[in-house]
Amino acid sequence: MVEAPRRDARSFVYNACMPFRAQPGNPNAAKRSRTPPPEDTFEEATFLKALGEKQKPVSLKLMDGQTVRGWIEYYDKNMVRLTREGAPNLFIFKHEIMYIAEDGGRKK
Repeated sequence: MVEAPRRDARSFVYNACMPFRAQPGNPNAAKRSRTPPPEDTFEEATFLKALGEKQKPVSLKLMDGQTVRGWIEYYDKNMVRLTREGAPNLFIFKHEIMYIAEDGGRKK
């Protein structure tokens, strides 16, 4: 039986014919030069303030999968105070919140 020659992983390049940079006149070249979107839009405070002023009912999905409902009474850079009817109010660290969603309608 004849054994096939082994290829060294360093000597085999599967995309050697692909250019690293866009070629001049390429219509996709402009798309590649755009900057990525910003990490932070600085709209978080505006969103939380609007929810708190209108006392909108919200659902907070926590990082552990738990969902809690209430309305945002207070917030700062590290935490949110969630006021609930018939249950204790909660102070929740922002790093424990996966997302905040409006439940719709006004607080009763």
